[in-house]
Amino acid sequence: MGGFFGVAGKNNCIGDLFYGTDYHSHLGTKFGGMAIIDASGNIYKRSHSISNAQFRSRFDDEIEDFNGNTGIGCISDFERQPVTVTGPLGTYAIVTVGKITNSASILKAAFEDNRTHFTDCPENEVSQTELAAFLINQKNNIVAGLEYAQAAIEGSLSILVLKDNAIYAARDRYGRTPVIVGEKPDAFAVTMETTAFPNLGYNVKYELGSGEIVRITSDAVIQERAPGNKKRICAFLWVYYGYPSSCYEGVNTEEVRYRNGDIMAHNIKPDVDLISGIPDSGIPHAVGFSNASGIPYKRAFVKYTPTWARSFMPQNQAMRNLVAQMKLIPVESQLKGKRILFCDDSIVRGTQMRETVTQLRSLGVKEVHMCSASPPLLFGCKYLNFSRSRSELDLAARRAIMRLEKVEELSMEIISKYLDCNSDDYKAMVEEVRKELGLNTLHYQTLPGLLEAIGIEQSDICTYCWNGRE
Repeated sequence: MGGFFGVAGKNNCIGDLFYGTDYHSHLGTKFGGMAIIDASGNIYKRSHSISNAQFRSRFDDEIEDFNGNTGIGCISDFERQPVTVTGPLGTYAIVTVGKITNSASILKAAFEDNRTHFTDCPENEVSQTELAAFLINQKNNIVAGLEYAQAAIEGSLSILVLKDNAIYAARDRYGRTPVIVGEKPDAFAVTMETTAFPNLGYNVKYELGSGEIVRITSDAVIQERAPGNKKRICAFLWVYYGYPSSCYEGVNTEEVRYRNGDIMAHNIKPDVDLISGIPDSGIPHAVGFSNASGIPYKRAFVKYTPTWARSFMPQNQAMRNLVAQMKLIPVESQLKGKRILFCDDSIVRGTQMRETVTQLRSLGVKEVHMCSASPPLLFGCKYLNFSRSRSELDLAARRAIMRLEKVEELSMEIISKYLDCNSDDYKAMVEEVRKELGLNTLHYQTLPGLLEAIGIEQSDICTYCWNGRE
């Protein structure tokens, strides 16, 4: 996924920039970096691998080298950022979050029309941040370049550009990722996660609309391009990867997860002894379920995080399985002889859940039931780098349909039969996933139930991964 943070103030901003960027560490585990404009107008930049160390520790020996009033930072999963660019618009630093799906056509045009080159990112692909900078440089100023880039990019890309003691912030064309401005005396900040604001003394000032561009200085936030009319913010912000204390579109993540669990409890009546959540994001869903159902909530697992990264990040499946196994430690006294309902944010591949169920049964759990706080995932995301390696063929619900239909490829015509949560086809799909995971029962939140929990206009929310609708 990834996240970014920027500060423009009247005083040295490095403390705010450092901690504000660090507050996005849950969104990525591969690279972290910062860029700042010093008193001479030069850009000072550093980026480091954070695959095996925390963002903070990588800058311990360098933080005093940063000194300036305006800067940007980024946590990234796939490429080193910020990128520094020198070209027709001068020198600037740029960070991006999202996914360019038409990079091949952009590259083709670049090589046909210009004598240019790009450096490789670690996956031997062209850096999408460099691609964004290439598009920006086709126009005669940063704002026009950002407008051009957003129009040319397919997928979704939110961008920060640091130039001339100002930050240009551009939210992606359909607002799939949040970009939020905060303020305090003598400084403004821009973030993806509002959780970065309170401890740094910022209050939310303004949330950019879809495709909106603003220029942020120490004195003001100036709108350079008005927002568009179409919004498709990613629902998974509230379901999974958004931080509990953050708000998007004015809606708090933790409150949505409580409501989601409450709604599931009114539709599902399990005969179990206790409710538990898969740490971390499954816990508030489980608490909401427990509060509404009256069934006690207990922690059946605790998460050991000091040395184990998020399990979906490693690109090797065997390593993902190992990380998932090692970081979740069972509380055996809560388990033996019990009938347990677990809540989790979603079921993706199902590999980790299947191994968890096997482990629970070996510890003497009598019955294992499962509630997914989101509907069955049937489509790989086209808009965000939530997990670049994830193939649609890996999705547990999609595999179930392929087995039921006895086919190796799925058309939209076939999948559409399984979208109605009241249909026999849908129930057959859920049963097929249940058997594969070894559960006693399996329940999914419905899409209407999830949208009710989020509580904003359905037309403003992207639900592509569940129903394929853009």
